[in-house]
Order: sequence, then C-alpha cells, then structure tokens
Amino acid sequence: MAKDRYKYFRIEARELLEGLNQNVLEIEKGGQGKELAARILRAVHTLKGAARVVKQTAIADLAHSIEDVFAEYREEHVVVSQEHLNQTLGLLDAIANKVASLDSADRESTADGVRPGTEEFFETVRVEIGEIDKLLVGVSESAVQIRALRREIAAVERAQQLASRLIDDLALQGKSEANGISTPIRDTKVRALVEELHSHIERLGRGLTSGMDQVEAEFAQVGEATNRLRLLPAATIFASLERAVRDAAQSLQKDVLFESFGGDNRLDAHVLAALRNALFHVVRNAVAHGIEPPAERMASGKRPQGRVELRVERRGSRVAFICRDDGGGIDLEAVRLAATRRGLVATSQASSLSLEESVRLILKGGVTTAVTVDNVSGRGIGLDVVRETTARLKGEVNIVSGRSTGTSVDICVPVSRSSLAALEVEAGATVTSLPLDTVRQILRISDRDIARSAQKESIIYEGKVIPFMSLAQVLNKRPSANRGQRAWSAIVLEASSGTAAVGVDRLVGTSNVVVRSLPSLAEAGPVVAGASLDTEGNPQLVLDSEGLVSIAILGGMPASADAFAKQAPILVIDDSLTTRMLEQSILESAGFEVDVASSGEEGLARAQDKQYSLFLVDVEMPGIDGFEFVSRAQADTRLHGVPSILVTSRSEAEDRRRGEQAGARGYMAKGEFDQGYLLQMIQKLLGTEHGEDTSAYS
Repeated sequence: MAKDRYKYFRIEARELLEGLNQNVLEIEKGGQGKELAARILRAVHTLKGAARVVKQTAIADLAHSIEDVFAEYREEHVVVSQEHLNQTLGLLDAIANKVASLDSADRESTADGVRPGTEEFFETVRVEIGEIDKLLVGVSESAVQIRALRREIAAVERAQQLASRLIDDLALQGKSEANGISTPIRDTKVRALVEELHSHIERLGRGLTSGMDQVEAEFAQVGEATNRLRLLPAATIFASLERAVRDAAQSLQKDVLFESFGGDNRLDAHVLAALRNALFHVVRNAVAHGIEPPAERMASGKRPQGRVELRVERRGSRVAFICRDDGGGIDLEAVRLAATRRGLVATSQASSLSLEESVRLILKGGVTTAVTVDNVSGRGIGLDVVRETTARLKGEVNIVSGRSTGTSVDICVPVSRSSLAALEVEAGATVTSLPLDTVRQILRISDRDIARSAQKESIIYEGKVIPFMSLAQVLNKRPSANRGQRAWSAIVLEASSGTAAVGVDRLVGTSNVVVRSLPSLAEAGPVVAGASLDTEGNPQLVLDSEGLVSIAILGGMPASADAFAKQAPILVIDDSLTTRMLEQSILESAGFEVDVASSGEEGLARAQDKQYSLFLVDVEMPGIDGFEFVSRAQADTRLHGVPSILVTSRSEAEDRRRGEQAGARGYMAKGEFDQGYLLQMIQKLLGTEHGEDTSAYS
C-alpha cells in the first residue's frame, strides 16, 4: 500500500481552517479587527507553507489570496469590510473542498532534493482515534493479564503455608526422636534448609504483592488516561456550527446570533463526529423554520436579531446537546397541512394533531413546512437525520416548542461508545453486562409478584404495570432454580421506548468495561451491543437496554430452535479469542449451549470430563493442532461418535483431504465463512433435519 503523504497535512489543514473560520466570524460579530487579522495572517501563512511542502500549489495560492485580503488590516485600526469577510469565507470554502478531495494514496512523486523541514517539538501531539482505540484494547487485555498474575500470588502464599507446616512437622519429629532412628545433625540441616526456603518464599510473596499493588494502581491510571485521550471537547464542532448558522441566515436574509456554552465537556470522537452532522441540521432548521425575519420579529415586539443557543451539559455517563432558538416555535398548522399533503394523516384528523404527534411526524422525515426547496431547507430530511443518528448512538431526542418561547431540541447520547460503566449480572449461569446509566432501580421480587398472561409477564413498579422477562430466557439459558419457588433480582431498565424489568439470578457488581463490536458475521440479535473481556480474559456479552426493553414490551424473544435445547453442548476449540467469541456468539444465538477451549490439549481434557454433541475445531494451533485433535477423538471409544467440524484459514484440497482422513465430518474455510451455512452443517450433523444424509463435509 502506498504511503499516505497527505495524512498529517489534512489533519493540520482542517485544524487551521476551523480556527480561520472562527476568527473571521469573530470579526463579523465586532471583534478586534487588528488582533484577529494578525491571527488570520499567521494561520493562513502556516497553511500556505504546509501546502507548498506537499506540492499543493492550488491550496497555497488560495491561502496567498487571503493574505492579500487581510494585508491592509495588519497595522491600521480599520473595520474589515463585509465584502472582504465574504470573500475570505469563500476562499476558505474553496480550500476546504480541495483538502477534502485529496486522495489517501500518494499519487505524486517527491521532487529530487526536496525534503520537508524538521518539525519542532509540539506541546500538542496529533494522534488518530483509531490508534487510541487500539491502545485502549491493549490496556484492557493487559489489565486482564495482570489480574491473572494476581491469582498466581495465591500459589506463592500456599507454598509459604506448606513450608511453615513442614517446619512445624520437623520440629515435632525432632522432639519425638528416639532410639537413634534418625540423626539429629541431618534433621538440623534439613530444618535449616526448610526455614531458609520459607524465608525466601515469604520475601518473594511480599515483593510480589507490593509490586502487584503498585502495577495495578498505575495501570488503572493508564486506563483512565487512555480513555480521556480519546475524548474530544465539544467545542471542537462549535466553529462549523456557527458557520452553518451564519450562512443560513445570510441566505434567508435574517439576522441571527449564535452562542455556545459548555464546550469543555468531552466525549468520544466517534460520537462527536456523528453528532456534528445531526446538529448541523438542527441549527439550520432553527434559522430556517424558527427564527422569523427581522420585520416580523419587530412587529411582535422582539429584537430584530434572532438567537440560536447551543448548550452542552454532562448528565452522568451521558452528554446532552440542547439547541434553543427564540423564534416562533413549530407552526402546527403548517405541519398539519404538510402531513395532509403527504397522506400521513386524514384531512378530518389533521385539526386534532397535537404538538407531540407533530414532532413525531417531523422526526420520521419527509414532512417540511418550507414552501420551496432551497440550499437551506425544503426536503424534510433534517430531523430524520437527527432521529437516525441519535438512535444509532443509543441516545434520545426530545423537542419542546411554544409560540412565545421558541423551540428546544435536546439530544442526549452516551459520552463514549467503547467504554462504559456497567452492571454485571448473572442469569442462567452466564454473566453479562448492562449499561449502568439505563438502570433505574433494582428490586427483589418473588415469583408470586409476577403476573402472567398468554402474551407476556409483568410486575407492578411505582404503581404502574411494566413488562417483565427472564434474562436467562432471552439468552436461551436454562433457569438456575425451579419456577414458582424462587426469588428474582429485577433490574428496572429505562429506554426511549419505555420501562421494563429483567429478572436475573444475582448481581455480580459494577465495573468499567471496554466494549468491542462483534465481528460483522456474528448476527447476535437486538439485545447485544457488543462484548468485553471478563477478569479471566474470556468474552462477555454487553447487552443493549433499548433492545431488551423493546423485546419485553413485545412479549419476549421470538421462538428459537428449541430442538437444540436437549442436545449436549458444543465445544469450540480455537486459540484465537476473536474466533472463539464469534463462533460462540453465533451458536448461542441459535439456541445451542456452548463451551470453549483455547487449545487442543484443553479441548481433549474437557471432552473427557463432559459429554459434547459436536466439536468445532481450528486447525492451526500450537501443540495439538486440529487434525491431531480429530484423530485422537476418533481413536477414543468414548468420543468416537462425536462429529467434528474443522474451521481454518487453510482451504487447499490437500488440507480438506487430510481433515477427512483424520475423521472430520465437516470443513469450512475462514475466508469463505458463512454463518447460515455453518448452522445448516451443524443441523445435519446433529440429525435435526430429518430425512437427510448427516454427512456435511464440503
């Protein structure tokens, strides 16, 4: 792959353009022309030099044109003309377009003898978010290994106890010596050696414990620092939103002031990037549909200049973006007419359409009160983007409007999509995590407190009936106690679709987890948000509260393959954590009980201790590989009847033949992995598709 020679130029250029736009807008609002002009000249000169280094002469020429515009304002206290401000903003747009059009591949050869100057030390280092994500995952995995080492200290403490017991035994033996059965000299030497061993083990234990305490504390700080690194201040997007307000106001011949607050609140870069586009539509809608023309505002007793305010607030593990305008509010009559024209409501019902119902229609998209389509509004897709983006971020959007108070759009989203505070619970002998900020309350209820109907179960909460469902049932797990004679921990969850309770066997505790997306092939269903690593380094599902509440309201999960419930578990054997997690997720979502092993040796040991219905085995593993595992299983009279499927990156015909000769009943190449085909293969091998040959080798 060709090296991206524009990588750092694009980053620097975008930062400079953000600052240049902000400074021009400050001048337009009446800021100190001379001081701001000097900042603009410095920034544009830097941009011009950087563009010339990477041979982007067109960008350098545009930057030079901005220098020409502001040169006359460098020394004199002269007000910058509106014509020059508009011209500068146009030049900045042209530069931004050219920066955006740069290919990531290096398509130009560097001229001989030209070398970029060495950069001086920067106090602020530019780091790609993807690199921070990798660091966060690495820190998470290392923390798991450190916790594993902590458990090894217990073995040292046990050795110390054994040495102490041996010293005591030797002392007792020395007291009971009689008739010259052993020599006191030898006993003395042995005891001295054992005491020395005990002393060494004791020092080792103290050193390990002290060192581990320090490492754990420092690693916790590293984890927190890494999380902070990937969070950006909300103010990062303020300049572009202010520019959007300014351009929309000029296009519609309105006078609008944009103000922003709470820019020091930090949130995940991925979340902020998604919100930027949504908020772009929100502020433009505020100008186009909220703020009235100056004459109309003055006639109603308002200031001619409208106001759009964006305020950012932290709400626990979430952050809220509240956009308010002092315009005329949502025009209910215009919404009713637009909805009638689109056929969304009947003419006879339009007059009774409430504000809440109007907001829901607007958020669905396609409803616009604009008379004509222009470059600001008219297609009815702006708030549809807001709704879709908020839903994708697992957030909520609320709109409040009044004729005298204007409109307020409140978008509340998680601070981070990759790291969250979680409540760990156990259901059906499986530990999973729930986002802590969606937990409203935890109740202790008995089975008698659950009301049942043909469709769903429910409980009384705060005087209201809310849906209830067993989390073990959702996860296709067997409940850990007899129904009718058990108590539940009921987790009351609050989501945008409503409130519901899920029953779990026990509460494990709270923790901060790093959420990893499941591989694209693993269609884990609507209740799974991702996975994290538990203290043993094994994958653990992170559940989606929105999906859980929606399913509880609907009356539970759709019927799954109950035919699998009576089958013995499937054993997945693979040294790759990602592959184990993928295959385990696919099989458990289909209704199978699954155990995992990280090596062929561990797989054979598990197979001797427990009955399995099928082995899903990787070929390339250290020690006992997949071929040898299958051969040994087939040679074992107890395991001979258990079918094996080999899943491997080796897809040559020779490897397939070798697998068949070893006794494998199925073979799937990872490069051709298909989740549906894998499940069909397993169904055939387990005989759940009647009348078909159970040979699944391909």
